[in-house]
Amino acid sequence: MSRSAPALPLWLAHALRTQRGPVPWSAVVRGALAAGPLLAGAVSLGRPTLGVVAAIGAMLAGINDRPGSRRASIGRLGAPALAGAAGLALGTYAGDHTPAVLLTLLLTGLGLVAGGISALGPVGSSVGTQVLVGAAVGAGMPLPEPGWQRALAFLAGAGWLLLLRLALPTPGSLAGDLRFGFRFDGERNAVAGAYEAVAALLDAAGSPAATARRAALTAALDHAQDALAGPRLRRYASSAAERRLHAQYAAVLPLAEAATALAWAGEPVPARAAEGPRRLAAAVRANTPTGRLPAPSRTAPALRALDDALLHAAEAFDRAEGGDLHGRKRSRAALVRTVLGVRGREYGMRVALCFGAGVAIAQALHHARWYGQHEHWYWLPATAVFLVKPDLGPLASRVLCRAAGTVLGALLFAGLAAVLPRPEGLIALVAVSGALIPVATRHFAAQTAVVTVLVLALVMVGGEPEVSVVRISETLLACAVVLVVGHLPMPGQRGGGIRARLAEAGGAAQAYLDHVLGGTGDRAARWALRREAYRTLAEARTAIALASAELPPLARHTDGTDEVAALLEQFVDTITACAVHLDDTGRIGPRHAERLAELRDELVRRRDRTGLRLPELPDGARAEAGTRARPAPPRSRDGDAAVRPAPDREGVVR
Repeated sequence: MSRSAPALPLWLAHALRTQRGPVPWSAVVRGALAAGPLLAGAVSLGRPTLGVVAAIGAMLAGINDRPGSRRASIGRLGAPALAGAAGLALGTYAGDHTPAVLLTLLLTGLGLVAGGISALGPVGSSVGTQVLVGAAVGAGMPLPEPGWQRALAFLAGAGWLLLLRLALPTPGSLAGDLRFGFRFDGERNAVAGAYEAVAALLDAAGSPAATARRAALTAALDHAQDALAGPRLRRYASSAAERRLHAQYAAVLPLAEAATALAWAGEPVPARAAEGPRRLAAAVRANTPTGRLPAPSRTAPALRALDDALLHAAEAFDRAEGGDLHGRKRSRAALVRTVLGVRGREYGMRVALCFGAGVAIAQALHHARWYGQHEHWYWLPATAVFLVKPDLGPLASRVLCRAAGTVLGALLFAGLAAVLPRPEGLIALVAVSGALIPVATRHFAAQTAVVTVLVLALVMVGGEPEVSVVRISETLLACAVVLVVGHLPMPGQRGGGIRARLAEAGGAAQAYLDHVLGGTGDRAARWALRREAYRTLAEARTAIALASAELPPLARHTDGTDEVAALLEQFVDTITACAVHLDDTGRIGPRHAERLAELRDELVRRRDRTGLRLPELPDGARAEAGTRARPAPPRSRDGDAAVRPAPDREGVVR
């Protein structure tokens, strides 16, 4: 009798997990053209140290150069670059004019602020990381240039990679989208992916895969929303291609709503229902008219909603009329509340302690001549910054991957440095490492190994001797610091950040339900609230998945939160089904009211058991209040149809 192998613990399984996908060749080309050529140009001009700083800026921008639209890359790469330059200038002047103890306190305070900013999201996390890495490099890497020159060189390096991101073509880009040098290939792929996710959910309706497909639809809509939400080409107007993409994104929202309601019903959908969204996806991707769309049957409210949504898409798809992105519109006050709230405080304190401890230990080792004759002590605190980032994975996984990657990268560099000519061979090594970063980001250990080789090559060109063994020792010290701080008790309840995210998701679900039951009929507002409800839930599920893969002493503090998030998702799915049914019949069906009540009771029970502070959910009387009659919206037609004609760009029905 064969025995199955025991399952790995989550914290170890996460460390071994690797992302999959095609090689991002365009990002590889940008990486090869960024740090290496910048360093070569600076060396040829006799300013190698400025080239080192510029290459560091390009390298950090390359780590943030992820797949997506060009407009989204402006904020994703530009904001962290500005923060990194500011941190570099601050660290340089503080390191030159501040005693060790005061410098430690100053950088610890900076860590507290940067940690709070990191709670704002992925861009905020990158901003917080780069400002601290810049400060560590400025204070711990003495160079002959003043702080303002270093900051400008850092910005030049990051700006060069951003320019490459905006200017170079990518696979699938269309010349017809070009306006003032801007292509919409990333936006187009993102919107097409949303239509494909709708079709996939329709295919999975009535099967066990429906839940996962609905989560994939949320991710696709989030991606498309972010891809289109960046800065426009002009302040008051935009190109026809841009407005058309906005209209195409707006047209997918009612399709997603109808598909979610069909999946909630738990019954299979005829295969022809998914053909329309799939053809729309192909039209978006190829930038062509939609052609004739198969019309689904109209035998149920959700199928009638899907048919109406297809008709709306056929009428509006190729018109350059724009559309509301229904994006997140958070006020400055809301952003401040996030930074100062539970998540911001919890993350800020841990970042401050880790970064401050790293600075203090590095300076103590520096004064004890641990580093020998050179004066660079930036590595330990900069390593601590990357290790304390929760969005890079669970703590144990980060520590294991960072240690393994640094050892591998340092040993590899030591072997290469012994045989490569200087500086030509080291510059070539920087260029190769820059090209490998987009591929290496699929695993934290691989990314660490590549970045280690790149940075060691950079600083050797700048005049630092080969110190691979010292860098390994510093990395292990940083790992120990972060492991200790990560398990220290903090003010407030452990796992408060997860509970805060669940509370946000519960509040978004409450607002969505209030709008649906309120009977205002404002579909644009409804779709915006629905998007926010699903988006906050997705963020909560991601944070919970990372927390559950921590070591047991940390993971146990979030026990039960995944079940609460799953219940909230089912609750939002039910609200969506209610909204579609209300549009069709003017009242909530008995099945919807009963399911809302069941989920409400289960959420209350889970909330009491886990101590979560979720918003009050509606009781049965409130659900019944939503059954008041409302006139059903007019229908385009009744009965079945084999195909639905779609207008071409001139409005002629074909």
